[in-house]
Amino acid sequence: MELSFKHQLGLVCVILLFPALCYCDEYTKSRATFYSTSDGYGTPTGACGFDEYGRRMNWYDGSVAGVSGLWRNGAGCGTCYQVKCLIPKLCDVNGAYLAVTDQGYGDNTDFVMSPRAFSKLGINKAASAELKKYGTVDIEYKRVPCTYTGNVLFHIKETSTNPGYFALVILNVNGIHDVTAVEMWQMESGQWKPLNRNYGAVFDFPNPPSGEIRLRFQVSGLYEWVDPKIIIPSNWKAGDTFVTKVQLN
Repeated sequence: MELSFKHQLGLVCVILLFPALCYCDEYTKSRATFYSTSDGYGTPTGACGFDEYGRRMNWYDGSVAGVSGLWRNGAGCGTCYQVKCLIPKLCDVNGAYLAVTDQGYGDNTDFVMSPRAFSKLGINKAASAELKKYGTVDIEYKRVPCTYTGNVLFHIKETSTNPGYFALVILNVNGIHDVTAVEMWQMESGQWKPLNRNYGAVFDFPNPPSGEIRLRFQVSGLYEWVDPKIIIPSNWKAGDTFVTKVQLN
């Protein structure tokens, strides 16, 4: 049986992007609402564990959101979406590009957006103000590649205590990738040991080995582990951020 060009093109898309999530021009219908902050940016208390970084998320400048079903037990943290509302006289055709920093629920919504993100749904300021009066709007959305600025970062969580407890979040993961696992090298045993996903995007390791720490991580869509080959020094402390030489696409 001979396939039409349209079916051949769809098959190529599936082959090229599997097992990564396909981001062809297919939108999903849903609903979105917003939450309030004093400055319009995101909240530093988001359930992803991004803390203050999660208020702005680099290139996205506060266009962030909490998600419900897209949360995926924290694997959805840091992922990016294009969201467009469906009221022609008010809604911008490109909508808002945003990053996921939190878990949130509204009235049958997939997105609970920061004020800055929600305002970008409108064609102008007046339209954005009108959309806020609706509270909750019908939308369509699709996942898109993230475009964070800079290399992947290892940020040691403020809850960490050297040497008793180590926790971190991995930031600036570009493209369409989920961070699925993190491992720590054990010098004594000569083996990699898994960190536990504590919550959201936070991975931890109680009683880490003394001395320097070496990490690698796994993302969806790539077969090989990502090994930045950087060493976190033995005198690491809570709140430290280490820049890798890795930039994913």
